[in-house]
Amino acid sequence: MLVALAANLVIAVAKGLGGVLAGSPALLSEAAHSVADSLNEVFLLAALRRSRRPADRRHPFGYGKERFFWSLLAAVGIFVMGGCFSFFQGVEALRTGADEKLSGYVAGLIVLGVSFLAEGASLARALHQVRRQGGSAGLRDPALRTVVAEDGTAVLGVTLAVIGMALHMVTGQVVWEASASLAIGVLLVYVAFRLGRDARDQLIGEAADPETGARIRALLDAQPEIDSVEAVFTMQMGLDAVLVAARVDLMPGLDSERVEEVAVRIKRSIASTIPEAGQIFLDVTDRPAGETAESPAATGERGGA
Repeated sequence: MLVALAANLVIAVAKGLGGVLAGSPALLSEAAHSVADSLNEVFLLAALRRSRRPADRRHPFGYGKERFFWSLLAAVGIFVMGGCFSFFQGVEALRTGADEKLSGYVAGLIVLGVSFLAEGASLARALHQVRRQGGSAGLRDPALRTVVAEDGTAVLGVTLAVIGMALHMVTGQVVWEASASLAIGVLLVYVAFRLGRDARDQLIGEAADPETGARIRALLDAQPEIDSVEAVFTMQMGLDAVLVAARVDLMPGLDSERVEEVAVRIKRSIASTIPEAGQIFLDVTDRPAGETAESPAATGERGGA
């Protein structure tokens, strides 16, 4: 990530200088894009560092959700610094026009060509890391997901800028380059929306994947002391941390000491089967299944799961 940050800063400076010298709105839009990517790399570095802190009295469930918070800030950065500035450049180019010389076109296309190679190499490295972490499972990491989205958007944005600048050079019509800036803005706003939506879901308490929930329920159903499993709740607390809470009805006739032994054994079974289950809570109830199923916590009303 430090390499990507350094590369983005160099690319941002090159695009910015090229855009000012050439008077190219598309190149300036890409410069803003690279500045936003650089700022986001700083956010992601903070996410990686702060999310690894151990749990304490103030945050007993740990700091795993720090990754989601900083990913949300990264999405806001892409929207404000990248998308909005690209829209501004496109509208200004349509309103006032752009007077570019041949030397400006050549310099701008060279800068964009170098940027395409650098962004492409960064995207390939990020995709390789995704494959190494299990393909789609690797994209559960909000930091890695953001890097892949940034690099993919950067490659596509540079391509749009090259097309817009080349058509402007050939036709003499600034509308092509202005359209490229507007297209880059739309692309960045869309990516920011998708990343922000994912971060929001995780911050407000997203459940673990359905397969994990099904495995937990199957394990509980297999316990001889459990008469019925009334409800199973999960919440993603970090990249590799899941909170598990279950409401179960035990077989009648178990004394308090036996109940304690059963609860400890069940928790250990869940922890060994689901390694990411760092916090496990069992609620023993004797309410009828129908009554429990209609409760706010089971149906999702009033903040329930």
